[in-house]
Amino acid sequence: MTPTPEIVRWRWTSTIAMTLVTLVGVLSFTWPFLVDSRSALTGDHSTPWLFPVLVGLLGCVLLAELSRGGLDAKVVATLGVLAAMGGALRVLSAGTAGLEPMFFLVVLGGRVLGRTAGFLLGALAIVTGAFLTGGVGPWTPFQMLATGWVGLGAALLPRVGERAERWLLAAYGLLTGLLYGAVMNLWFWPFLGSSAPAGAGFDAGDPLGTQLAHYGVFYGLTSLGWDLPRGVLTAVLVLVAARPVLLALRRAVRRASFGTVPAPGDAPRGPRQDAGRGLQ
Repeated sequence: MTPTPEIVRWRWTSTIAMTLVTLVGVLSFTWPFLVDSRSALTGDHSTPWLFPVLVGLLGCVLLAELSRGGLDAKVVATLGVLAAMGGALRVLSAGTAGLEPMFFLVVLGGRVLGRTAGFLLGALAIVTGAFLTGGVGPWTPFQMLATGWVGLGAALLPRVGERAERWLLAAYGLLTGLLYGAVMNLWFWPFLGSSAPAGAGFDAGDPLGTQLAHYGVFYGLTSLGWDLPRGVLTAVLVLVAARPVLLALRRAVRRASFGTVPAPGDAPRGPRQDAGRGLQ
């Protein structure tokens, strides 16, 4: 299978920007496990400082690519349309019983569009859905990161044949449906205190092993019932619709000539020349 060119080229600047975003994201989710003081968990639970940091880093990804010609009108239009579709799918389900068809689009879109665009698609789809539903809050930057990672991971999966790709993406959709919930719970779980189920709360004074065991209990009791339907729905949608959706996206990318650079001395062809070539 001939790989589809990425609509935003991956450069060394992309590596630096994405590494910074990922590093801050991992620390934002896991910092309670890295401290042993209860005072670190006191104060405002909404962590408002996270908004400017994460949004600023996401802006750096955009600006780094834009300054090097990575985002042209076609790329912006493609990401805008797909992000709007993802936001609409999120509005359609509103996460009812964990059923979120938006992840199906993020997985397939990330697979075709590539690493940078796949990450941006996931993040922008969350933002679009949040504004459409009025669901903007302290959880939004965490959702942007986690969903961006879903799109990025789909682009990083190995290249395989068409039939194997469908099953690979379905398995990936099932796994990420579970992992998304497991990661997202971390933004609020340490602050639950006594409201957490017995044996499932966070205590900064506990050893790391005990904390992880308590979180495992918490996840099984409160989140698994939501995350499993999300993963199953994503996998089923991929198995049913992956082939036509992937073909349509790849055809659109090739026709738009994303990532192609004219050879030196090549002049743009006019409509008559294009028509003449079609008759040859």
